[in-house]
Amino acid sequence: MIMAGGAGVRLWPLSRAGHPKQLLPIVPRGGANRSLLDLAVERAQSLVPIDRVLVCTGEAYRGSILATVPSLGDSQILGEPCGRDTLNAVALTAAVLEREHPDAAFAVLTADHVIEPMETFRAVMETGFSLVARDPRRLVTFGIRPSHAATGYGYVRRGAALHGFAGASTVAEFVEKPDAQTAHRYLESGDYSWNSGMFVLRAAPFLEAVRRFQPEAYSGIREVQRAWDTPHRGEVLARIYPTLPKISIDYAIMEPASRSAEFAVCTVEMSLSWLDVGSWPSLAETITPDESGNRIAGEGGVCALDSRGCLVVQEGSGHTIALLGCEGLAIVRTPGATLVMPLERAQDLKGLHGIIPPELQ
Repeated sequence: MIMAGGAGVRLWPLSRAGHPKQLLPIVPRGGANRSLLDLAVERAQSLVPIDRVLVCTGEAYRGSILATVPSLGDSQILGEPCGRDTLNAVALTAAVLEREHPDAAFAVLTADHVIEPMETFRAVMETGFSLVARDPRRLVTFGIRPSHAATGYGYVRRGAALHGFAGASTVAEFVEKPDAQTAHRYLESGDYSWNSGMFVLRAAPFLEAVRRFQPEAYSGIREVQRAWDTPHRGEVLARIYPTLPKISIDYAIMEPASRSAEFAVCTVEMSLSWLDVGSWPSLAETITPDESGNRIAGEGGVCALDSRGCLVVQEGSGHTIALLGCEGLAIVRTPGATLVMPLERAQDLKGLHGIIPPELQ
């Protein structure tokens, strides 16, 4: 299952209402610009046939996704009437799968990532499936080997190695986004991985964890499950889903389960290139820089003099952006809005977006 429900606020104004970042052709790969969802579907197909790929997203995006990824069928879209964070997206998927396949195991991927090489990704995910095949109580997470002391990611502290499974260990602790000093300490210790937000789970044991730690969400998801193959599915989903507690799977399940003897939370380290394309600086990393370190994408013209380390993105042609004496700026032009900001202020974009009138967002 690919989670593809985010609004992509930190990639505004390219990502806007009705045109979320996961559907935009913004990642240069193989001589063409591809969408994050297209890349995620390709990764999922390296694990299972296309008919076993599900996408959990906002119901409003159903038509756009089917048009963007024509290999998917309508029944493969799990449409949420509203976003209720990752716990409910994963619980809904588990409930749908359990109806037809009581022993189902599934991977949870996201449409936010650029991950390479594919062969390494596939091998690591297969380890995850092997772990839950051996012990259904296992809730498997995937950690990224840190390349620097990042403060924008959550961390997982690895515990005892799980012998017979390459790169796998128990989870000793989940840690939220640290300050810079703490992140450096984590990096130097060698005991921590970035929390990737990807999982391998068995449907029934995961739903049991939801019952144990989030009974309100469990009750609602079970009601949706009972109505899923009936004419009442839409009505029940629209009535129940907005009432579910809005909480991430990490807070709701993984953290308490890691302290419980009823479940076995473990992690598999991913030693590969992993980029969470959730902001303009991270998107810039997907674009080859010129001799001045400027990264340019889009159809319009760009002229730069004495300018370094800038990101320029244009949607549409017939417009020229000229830079003189600029350094470290992001300039993003769309037909409806233009953003200019220092790249180092990218984490503050959500605050700016919050004060823009809704009709202009």
